[in-house]
Amino acid sequence: MTPFMPWRRALGLAAALLLTFGSSAHAQAVRAEQVADHVWFVQGQSALGSSANRNFISNAAFVTTGAGVVVIDALGSPALAEELLAEIRRVTAEPVRFVVLTHYHADHIYGVQVLQAAGAQVIAHRAAQDYLQSDTAALRLQASRADLFPWIDEHTHLVPADRWLEGDWTLALGRERFHFRHAGPAHTPEDLTVMAEREGVLFAGDLVFRQRIPFVGQADSAAWVAALDQLLSWKPKLVVPGHGPVSDQPALDLQLTRDYLQHLRHVMGQAARDMEPFEEAYARADWSRFMGLPLFGVANRINAYNTYLLMERSPSP
Repeated sequence: MTPFMPWRRALGLAAALLLTFGSSAHAQAVRAEQVADHVWFVQGQSALGSSANRNFISNAAFVTTGAGVVVIDALGSPALAEELLAEIRRVTAEPVRFVVLTHYHADHIYGVQVLQAAGAQVIAHRAAQDYLQSDTAALRLQASRADLFPWIDEHTHLVPADRWLEGDWTLALGRERFHFRHAGPAHTPEDLTVMAEREGVLFAGDLVFRQRIPFVGQADSAAWVAALDQLLSWKPKLVVPGHGPVSDQPALDLQLTRDYLQHLRHVMGQAARDMEPFEEAYARADWSRFMGLPLFGVANRINAYNTYLLMERSPSP
């Protein structure tokens, strides 16, 4: 422990008390909303993760089956997962049997240790193992312990799955059948979607960002577009996205993410083929359709730059 840690700890605990008992930060509490007969959903904020919002920037959901609860994604800090668990207990006395991780981005996984400790078996796609064993994952956790303290600290750790899926799989539990499909590599190599058959609800993870700019990162955007086309072909009644509100018009709301990715590929692909410098291409591009969406100012430029680099390597439309 470094000499300044006690001061840092004290400041962090003071911040935690302020957030708990009320301050100008007004941290958003986890509240479950019922969206189908046996499906509940919690929605994170359209923001970057911070200590003020406890990294509550992604969605999670859970399904009661009569024989146990299946949770999809685990939120961005152990404290949030504790609140999610309390919401599950408010809804049902069924045991939490499984927690499914749609992918291993920090805002979806830092709460999983709480759900695992409560008895849930963790399910994810095997493609996430490379990330878990990488320096990138370790460095991201280290940075989160600094940037998201006290919600992420030395007690927060990365949790491997108890069951690694190789491909598609179906889980029958109580009244429900869950169909797992590997949709990656797209947003991430391990993208996993879950369809609750009886409810007709598709849990899409970060393949779908609703009413906000997606985070593209190092994604394979061509494969991501293809994955969205596949999701649309399943014709779900509802889609629970990784970010943003639940969609009861999947064709319309999945289309927005798809159109944004296609626009990035078109604009940056043309620039790469013409060997136009990125700055000139970015300034010339028409972003008007997407400028009003939350996080445009934060995410669009880096999305465009990463897509430019991708299209330089593979400039096909």
